[in-house]
Amino acid sequence: MGPGLTLTIKDLRLARLFSAAVLGNWEELRRLRRAAPAGEPDRAWREAILQVHIFAGFPRLVETFGVLAEEGGLGQAQPDELEDLAPPAFAARGQKLFDLIYGDQSERVGALLESYHTDFATWITSHAYGGVLSRDGLEGAQRELLACCALAALGQERQFQSHARGSLRLGASLDDLATTLTTVADLLPPENLIRAQAIIAGLN
Repeated sequence: MGPGLTLTIKDLRLARLFSAAVLGNWEELRRLRRAAPAGEPDRAWREAILQVHIFAGFPRLVETFGVLAEEGGLGQAQPDELEDLAPPAFAARGQKLFDLIYGDQSERVGALLESYHTDFATWITSHAYGGVLSRDGLEGAQRELLACCALAALGQERQFQSHARGSLRLGASLDDLATTLTTVADLLPPENLIRAQAIIAGLN
């Protein structure tokens, strides 16, 4: 378990932004965009939003971009945000992050995904972990905390527990997890929130 992050107001704002997008809470998404402080939206906003489709699908991400565009958009992506990596590079860095997040369970989880469908396992490693979650612009622990928000919101308890542990392996603390979840508590279905909080309590 890491020493924890120094969570900022911005980190917590991103957690709400991301959760609202995953859940399709357009009213909250609009409110956050209208209330964006000077200097935001910035790359961190863009990176958080790009991550939405991994948890809520491309249709939800397309709609998210559309809603935000109506409120002023996310700003222009800068040249250093645009990646030109060949698939093998995505696969290599994706596997590296996958191993960090799952620790000694990495091989078992990878084999499970492989048993579902070989191409699916490749998509997870190369695209989700290599093409999205390994991007610059947000630290790995920040991305894992966002993942936890999404999985709690969607009631995916087993995956929430895995990514909660992953966030700890990447340097977040239990307090970081609890604080982030509290920040988005009003956006989550109450029963999902209660179960996620119980999982965090069980990680002590």
